[in-house]
Amino acid sequence: MAGNPTVGVLALQGDVREHERILHDLGAAVIRVRRPEELAQVSGLVIPGGESSVIDKLSRLFGLQHPIRDAIRDGMPVLGTCAGLIMLADSLVDAIDGQESFGGLDVVVRRNAFGRQVESFEADLDVSGFDDGPVHAAFIRGPVIEHVGPNATALASLDDGRVVAVEQGALLGISFHPEITEETRFHQRFLSSVNAR
Repeated sequence: MAGNPTVGVLALQGDVREHERILHDLGAAVIRVRRPEELAQVSGLVIPGGESSVIDKLSRLFGLQHPIRDAIRDGMPVLGTCAGLIMLADSLVDAIDGQESFGGLDVVVRRNAFGRQVESFEADLDVSGFDDGPVHAAFIRGPVIEHVGPNATALASLDDGRVVAVEQGALLGISFHPEITEETRFHQRFLSSVNAR
């Protein structure tokens, strides 16, 4: 990538190493973000899959919730995968009591929409803007986007019509785990957004 952007992976919980490896392979400098001063050093942020309620609680404990919300409001590019999509949603369905998100995406997201981990599955998806073949996606206790508001754009849906990828400005949220299937195009799209900014 031109200019070797410095990006962060939110490192409170979840698939941190897997995202780091992809971003490094694509030429980015990567910082693990656990504190506001680390967030201040990056030009974009990846929020990995994991447990959204834990990420929420730890982001508040480490003083990151409001700085991340401010960064999103200021236009920082963010890629959220699985739990990261939940954290980017403006509205949640089936959240635990008191659970909050960072917000930014004009969507309603349902947690654990595909059931338990034993009901995980893989699917090939056509993604808007990806002209070089379908995305092989792994869904593991993933969320689903139940409603896409007027400010967001659906990028991919399952055969039954459920939306699983959405974009809004510099924000990109997906229900699945590209880091598991060696899919790099979402990270490339994210880094292109970082470089454009």
